[in-house]
Amino acid sequence: MPVIAGRTREQLRVSIGYNLGRPFRAIEADASGSTTTLLSDELSLGGADEHIGKWLVFTSGSNDGEIRRVTDSSISSNRATLTFYPAVGTSTADSHTAELWNEDWCPEAIHDYINQAIMSVYGRAFDPEEDISLHGDRHTARFDIPSAFSMLKSVQYRYRYTSLSIHKLASTFDERTDSEFTQSLDTEDKKQGTQSLKLVIAAGASAGDFVTDSISSKDLSKYDTVEMWVKSTVATSAGNLKLLLDDTASCASPLETLSIPALSADTWTFVRMSLSNPETDTAIISVGLEYDSDLGACTVWIDDIRAAKSDTAIWKKLPNNLWWIDKESRDLMLNSGGVNVLGYNLIKLVGGGEPTLLTSDSGVCEIDDDYVIKYSTALALASEAGGSNTDQDARGSRSAFWFALAERSKNSFPLLQDVRHVE
Repeated sequence: MPVIAGRTREQLRVSIGYNLGRPFRAIEADASGSTTTLLSDELSLGGADEHIGKWLVFTSGSNDGEIRRVTDSSISSNRATLTFYPAVGTSTADSHTAELWNEDWCPEAIHDYINQAIMSVYGRAFDPEEDISLHGDRHTARFDIPSAFSMLKSVQYRYRYTSLSIHKLASTFDERTDSEFTQSLDTEDKKQGTQSLKLVIAAGASAGDFVTDSISSKDLSKYDTVEMWVKSTVATSAGNLKLLLDDTASCASPLETLSIPALSADTWTFVRMSLSNPETDTAIISVGLEYDSDLGACTVWIDDIRAAKSDTAIWKKLPNNLWWIDKESRDLMLNSGGVNVLGYNLIKLVGGGEPTLLTSDSGVCEIDDDYVIKYSTALALASEAGGSNTDQDARGSRSAFWFALAERSKNSFPLLQDVRHVE
């Protein structure tokens, strides 16, 4: 994939402007104006009406990114007043900045050329993506591919890492119980070992209710992440359920209150949560599950709570003949050999997504900036070239020059080998 410089749309627009012969000027307000005027001392040359028809692009303040047309301009005591239409939402103020573009070059058109440049390499250039939200369980052969991916380059699995079991869920939580929680061990619906913990939560449960279990002392100070399986009969938002860890009984004053990520209803989800203060987690003796929002009556399963040290992970590539993509459902599919090789391990997807089109000045380009600048410059010049008798600025030939440079940049993109498209 091409190298990404990550310029914003504003920075790309400025670079394209320089290639066009700098048909714009960066200016700054030197006094407060109004919602229809900008006052600047940087435009003292020229007479009245000098800037009528030009384009203002605001680049700071509350109006950042807004584009307006200059309808009148005047100069008094070396201070230019630019009147524009339509009005902006906030009056211009001293030190607000803007770009003043010549009438020929509409900034909105420049923005469209930028997006055309991005679209021109769809299927050829991708925004690099990695994901570790999926986990094998020795049985599942179909996995939802996260929406960020348009293609996969490899499927990997974590076959070695430093970890410590916090709770294997071989028993119910009996340190602190709640009458609204009915606990049992589920030997049918599980992810690891012979059972999971099933919690039937009554409609009368209140936000803040929780159950805990005592465990032998665990030193988590060298770990940075807690991983576990969770399932709920109702969809949840991040933090609706929380995992508690404490060095005092019944999680009386939790050292760690970890927000469990959002869950889809009736779906086992492997979740990873960063420890907030691992240096203090030297003697964890109590673990709990908190019902932090009133979700109504529901059932929650949890399994295999484990601490992990992320930077110790060693990954192996799953051979390409063991997996494929069901494009209709956007699913990663494993054959029986793939399920066996993957085993009970975290999955890493490596690939990319189609680059995002830029819709704001703060948007960041996800492909090679050099190509986008050159191709956009060529499109801009071509749009204004006209016929041979009217092209006094030789924009046609200049456009061909920039198209050639853009093509050379595109040819330098790395070849995408062994990639599989998701859609």
